[in-house]
Amino acid sequence: MPGSLEGLRVLDLTSNLSGPYCCMMLADHGADVLKLEQPGKGDAARNMPPFVNGESAPFMIWNRNKRSVAIDLKTERERFLSLVDTADFVVENFRPGVMDRLGLGWEAIHARNPRTIMGSISGFGQTGPNSRRGGFDLISQAMSGLMSINGPEDGPPFRLPIAISDVAAGMFLAFGLLAALEARHRTGQGQYVETSLVEAATSFCVYEAAHYFATGTRPPRIGQQHRGSSPYQVFATRDGYITVGASQQKFFVALCEILGVPELVADPRFGSVAERVAHNRDLVALLAERVRMQPSAHWLAALEAAGIPAGPVMGFDEVFTDPHMLARGMVAETEHPVTGKFRTLGVPVKLSATPGSVRRPAPRLGEHSGDV
Repeated sequence: MPGSLEGLRVLDLTSNLSGPYCCMMLADHGADVLKLEQPGKGDAARNMPPFVNGESAPFMIWNRNKRSVAIDLKTERERFLSLVDTADFVVENFRPGVMDRLGLGWEAIHARNPRTIMGSISGFGQTGPNSRRGGFDLISQAMSGLMSINGPEDGPPFRLPIAISDVAAGMFLAFGLLAALEARHRTGQGQYVETSLVEAATSFCVYEAAHYFATGTRPPRIGQQHRGSSPYQVFATRDGYITVGASQQKFFVALCEILGVPELVADPRFGSVAERVAHNRDLVALLAERVRMQPSAHWLAALEAAGIPAGPVMGFDEVFTDPHMLARGMVAETEHPVTGKFRTLGVPVKLSATPGSVRRPAPRLGEHSGDV
C-alpha cells in the first residue's frame, strides 16, 4: 500500500542524527529520500558503534528506506542542482553559512526550483548571537535549561542519556516541512524552514516555562517528582521498580486502600493535588514504605484491577520483546546485503489508509548513484 508521501522526493544532505531522523520520518511514509553523501567518506554516522558485520547499527536504524547517492557538493554543483529540479524538499544540517558558501543556499535553491522547500537544522538557529556556534545534543541539553532540571535534587545537573534534542529537532523539522508543503498547495511556492537543537530541547520544557513565567524564579530540580501531580513517580518494590500515576483524587483514594493506608486520605497534607504536590516528600516516604513490602507483579495486578495508571520499569531487552510492542509493530525487520536480517524500530505514527512502513534497509555508500 502506498504511503501518504509517495511521489515526493527529498534530497537528504544531512549527517549524524537530527537531519537523518527527519528524513527517515518522511521516508517511512513513502517519500523517495535520496541520501547525498560525500564520495569515499559518507555520513559520519557510518562510523558509530556498535557494528554488525562492519555496518553501523545506529546508522542502519535512522537511514532505512533511503537511497544513497555519492556526490561532491564542492565539485558537482550542477549535478546537484539537476536533482533540485526534481526535488520537493532539500534538507541539510551543516553549520549556518556552509550552504551559502557552496553557492547552494536558499536563494540558489529557490531560483533553481521555486517549488522546492528547503529545511535546515542547526545547533542554535540561523539567526541570533549564537547562530554561528556548532551544536551537539550535549550542548543543547545544557543551554536549553533541560540539563538543569534533571538529576537528584541535591546533585549535579544530568544529561538525559537519549539524544533528545537531536530527535526532537528532526521531528519538528519534519512537521515544518509538511506545513510548508500544505502552504505550497495554496501558493505554488516553496519556502525556507529551519529549527535548532536548542529550541527543540527548550520546547519540551513546558512545565518549567510555566513555572518561570508565572513566578519569575528558577524551577527547582525535583528528582523523580512531578511539578503538578502527586503521587506520580517511580517506586521501588521488593524485586524491582514500578511507576504509579495516582494524582487524581479517585486514584489516590484507591491507592491508599490497596496499600493499606486509608488514613492518608483524611490527612490535611494530602487533601488535594496541590497539597500533595506541596507535601510530596512526606507522602512518597509513607507510600514507598508500603510498596517495598511486595514484589512488582503483586502491586501491578492490584493497581490494574483498580484502574490506577501504573507500569513496570522495563529494560530494552524487555521492551523489544514485549507482546504489546510487537503487536504495535514497533520492531520491524529488513534484509541488508551485508548484515542479513536486521531488526529496526517500527513506525510510531499509524495512518489507517496510507500507513508508513519499513520497506528497505539503510543503503551502502553510493549504492544507488547509478539508478538515480
